[in-house]
Amino acid sequence: MRMPMTLMTIAIVAAAAAVFAQTPAPARSPSPDGIASVQVGEWKADDKPGARVANGKWIEILYGRPLKRGRADLFGSGETYGTALKGGVAVWRAGANVLTRLRTEVPLVIGGKTVPPGEYTLFIDMKARTDWTLIVSSQPAQAADDVPTRSKVWEAFVYAPEKDVARAQMLVERLPYSMEQLTYAFTDVTGGAGTLRLMWDSVMASVAFTVAR
Repeated sequence: MRMPMTLMTIAIVAAAAAVFAQTPAPARSPSPDGIASVQVGEWKADDKPGARVANGKWIEILYGRPLKRGRADLFGSGETYGTALKGGVAVWRAGANVLTRLRTEVPLVIGGKTVPPGEYTLFIDMKARTDWTLIVSSQPAQAADDVPTRSKVWEAFVYAPEKDVARAQMLVERLPYSMEQLTYAFTDVTGGAGTLRLMWDSVMASVAFTVAR
């Protein structure tokens, strides 16, 4: 009995392996989803790592992360600065795929304006290499379940200036290296303030924020 059972087991495993080998791998997005998160509140000096914030509230950036993929100059120059990324519209979606979203559980002060708790979309007005303006908008981010519909939504978004909630001049600096994938990060964080940074290629653009009291 042992030999037939062994042979049967081998046959089953071989058949499963053959089926697995023939199954196509799921398609990967050329611009994978990303998230940057930070928690603000009252710092507690004597507590375990990961639980050092009393009354902590979350701030998150959800975005598509495009890759550079060998492009020599992502942002362009002169009169054509930023046009390739903007795709013929007025401002850049500050990411890829579904519009970049800001979710905050606390009121934020950005560019002198208070952004109440909630979900918003982010755009960047790129006028020149050192002239970037972050735009926080109440325009909703549209998403869809099927790929064809998603593609149409991504390509057809319309920026609406009347939905601006806050605008803030960004500090644009040159990185000493090239970032392959667009990356958002929170830096210089305290219980009630911080800096949001966007890095891609050799560019880093940042804007400070505080938690409204």
